[in-house]
Amino acid sequence: MNSIKVYGTGCARCKQLEELCKQTVAELNIEATVEKVSDLEAIVKSGIMMTPGLEINGKVVSAGKIPTKETLIHWIKENSN
Repeated sequence: MNSIKVYGTGCARCKQLEELCKQTVAELNIEATVEKVSDLEAIVKSGIMMTPGLEINGKVVSAGKIPTKETLIHWIKENSN
C-alpha cells in the first residue's frame, strides 16, 4: 500500500493539494492512503519549510507549491511500491 502525506496547517492550497491527491489516486486505481498532516511539529520534523508539502512513500517530493496533475501522476508512479 502506498502512503501519500499532504503537509499543511489547513489553508486552501493545502486542502486543494489533498483533494488533487485523492482524485489522482482514484483515477490511477492504485492502493494508497492520502493523509493530511496539520501538526506543526510533524511538518517541521519532515523537513518541509513551506506548505503545502507532499510526501510519497517517505520521500518529500514537493514543498510550497501545488504540482500539476501530470506531475503528480509522474511522482506517484515513480515512487510507488
